[in-house]
Amino acid sequence: MSPPPTSPYADAATTWNERYGRSDYHFGTEPNAWLARHASVWSPGQRVLCVADGEGRNSVWLAQRGLQVEAFDVAEAGLAKARRLAAERGVSVDLVQADVDGYAWPDAPTAGAEDRRFDGVAAIFVQFAHPALRARMFERFVRALRPGGRLVLQGYTPKQLENRTGGPPQVEHLYTEPMLRAAFAALDIEVLEDYEAEITEGAGHRGRSALIGLVGRKP
Repeated sequence: MSPPPTSPYADAATTWNERYGRSDYHFGTEPNAWLARHASVWSPGQRVLCVADGEGRNSVWLAQRGLQVEAFDVAEAGLAKARRLAAERGVSVDLVQADVDGYAWPDAPTAGAEDRRFDGVAAIFVQFAHPALRARMFERFVRALRPGGRLVLQGYTPKQLENRTGGPPQVEHLYTEPMLRAAFAALDIEVLEDYEAEITEGAGHRGRSALIGLVGRKP
């Protein structure tokens, strides 16, 4: 029996540095449409974390809206382009090189300590995560939000495997409505929509796509 194929995310830093090492922006420089549609849940001056934001298209756009933005990614090639994009657009983003397990996630502060938690978490197509990593990551999203903070998340559903217009080829990396409801049971789900749309996000996401989006508020 032949061994199973190696996941393209087994060596995430190498995979994403290769994709982001080209001169173009792999997912373009404009914000994700779901994020743009729901970013009004945050007000200027609030703190938002962009998870695995790659070349900075979402974090830079949020900073342009007057938010205080922190973003992390495993790929230095992506962060270098994010720095350049931020400079071109005249905004500041706090960029951190880390993977999901290595990032310093904030938690509820002890008495008298500063509250480092965020008013928002943006998680757009973070579908490199296998189920065990995804469970840890989703739990950290919730913990990183202060009360009243909101999560804005988008991903692909299993139907995307038929479209082949972006996203991982492994069904276990994709999202369903029951999965997200269970994973974010601690949040008040304000929006949860399973839909299809034509998207154009650089070369990485292009064409008819099977999408799911969530907005959840921490009580």
